[in-house]
Amino acid sequence: MDPVATKRELAHRASNGVSVWLFWTAVGDILTLEVYDERSDEVFELDVPKDRALDAFHHPYVYIAQEQARMAAWEPVAA
Repeated sequence: MDPVATKRELAHRASNGVSVWLFWTAVGDILTLEVYDERSDEVFELDVPKDRALDAFHHPYVYIAQEQARMAAWEPVAA
């Protein structure tokens, strides 16, 4: 089975130059949030918990900030 073919769009919305997609990938049973801000030409993608998928879809920047904070916690601190 082709993993790309197993990715399905569950929801999409666009407002004020920001597009948000919620995808489900059968391989691994993963929900992914993708956000494109055309004003800054930035794209964000992150996995979201199943029980918070619609919340993440409606409030993507909260989840992006949480992911960035989580990633920063893993970065080594300069001595």
